[in-house]
Amino acid sequence: MRIRRSSVTVLVSAALLVPGIAACEPGGAKPAASQGPTASTDAKAALLASTLEIAKGNFSFAISSDSTRGEGVVHLPSQSARMKMTFGAAGGSLAMDMIYIGTDGWAKLEGDGLEAVPGLGLLATGKYHHIDKSKIEGLALLDFDFEDVDPAGAAALTQAVVDVRETADDVFSGTIDLTKATDASLVGGSIVKDLGPTAAKLPFEAKVDSQGRLTQLTVKVPAAGATAAQELQVTYSDYGAAPAPKAPPANQVVEAPAELYELLK
Repeated sequence: MRIRRSSVTVLVSAALLVPGIAACEPGGAKPAASQGPTASTDAKAALLASTLEIAKGNFSFAISSDSTRGEGVVHLPSQSARMKMTFGAAGGSLAMDMIYIGTDGWAKLEGDGLEAVPGLGLLATGKYHHIDKSKIEGLALLDFDFEDVDPAGAAALTQAVVDVRETADDVFSGTIDLTKATDASLVGGSIVKDLGPTAAKLPFEAKVDSQGRLTQLTVKVPAAGATAAQELQVTYSDYGAAPAPKAPPANQVVEAPAELYELLK
C-alpha cells in the first residue's frame, strides 16, 4: 500500500479504502524442504500454501511502504478487526485508527491540517467517531468485509510469483510480477504504471514459520517516475491467537457527523 499525495483530503479517501481481496480457502500443508535450494515448483507450492491460514481470519499484521505504516488485528471468530494506519506526504500526514465489531464501526482521525479541510474539521476532535452502517450501504470505505480478511492481499501476491527457490530454511526468494497483483492492497497507487515493464520482474523475499505459515513478505521496488525506491512489506503473526479488538470507551466516542458521510459519497 502506497499513498503519496499533496492533499490531506486525498490522504483520507485513500486511507479509508477497505483492504483485501478474496483470500484462498484454508487447507493444505507446507511441502517438506529438501537439502539445499528447493526446486522452483515445490517452492511455489509451499509459498502458495503459506497464505492459506490467513483466510481463517485470526491473526495480527503490519504493513509498510515508503509513506505508509500500519498494524492491526483481524479476529473473524468475533467478527472484529482493527487497523491503525499512518500516512505521510509532502502536504500533510494522517493517522487513522479504525475498529470494526459486528455491525458497529469507529474511526479516529488525527493529522496535519484536518481543521482547514472542508468536511474534515469536525473530525479533528481527538475522539472516535461511531459509524452508522445504515448510512454507508454500498459504500465500502468505512466497512470491513469479513469475507476478504487479508489486509495486503498476500494470496494474490504469491500467485503472481514468477520464480522462487527456498534459499534457506523457511526463507524463499525470487521474482514477482506486480502487473498480475494490482488488486492486492499492498500494491497501491501508481507503482505498476510508474515501473512499466520493470514491474513484471521484481525481487521478493518471503519467510514462513515452522508450520509453513507466511510471516513476512517483502517486495523490493526500484525508483521509477513518481515512485521512490522502497520496500513493500507485510508481516503476519499470532495465527489462531490474535486478541479480539474491543470497542473504544464511551467517553472517547462521538457520533459521526453528516459531513463525513457526504465527504465519502
